[in-house]
Amino acid sequence: PSSDIEVEPVSLDSSGQVITSQVHQVIYSDSGYLPKEVKIKVGDTVTWKNQSTGGSWVGSAMHPTHVIYSGTSLGEHCPDLKNLTFDECKSSQPGESWSFKFDKKGTWRYHNHVKASHSGTVIVE
Repeated sequence: PSSDIEVEPVSLDSSGQVITSQVHQVIYSDSGYLPKEVKIKVGDTVTWKNQSTGGSWVGSAMHPTHVIYSGTSLGEHCPDLKNLTFDECKSSQPGESWSFKFDKKGTWRYHNHVKASHSGTVIVE
């Protein structure tokens, strides 16, 4: 018999346990990102919450082009309607958040495009 139930695909680790993706939070304040480095798994999401008094625009290294994660420059990939390029593509205001799901292993540096001296790192294992 057919069913109208949709089943989400699952991944299993080597012991047969279901692998679930996690959401990790990074807080942005007037003094920068905390934690400055976060280690995650492929498929996990990082949410940046702006708790500063100004704007925050999370962008992949390097400033000002944001090309490292996606291979395309800021001018080529913004606006990023599918959220695939690790670039917020706009400044979030205090209290707002932005999330990105990492599908590539690697060490991914990022910065606040509004204040480029503030940076951090996501390590995807």
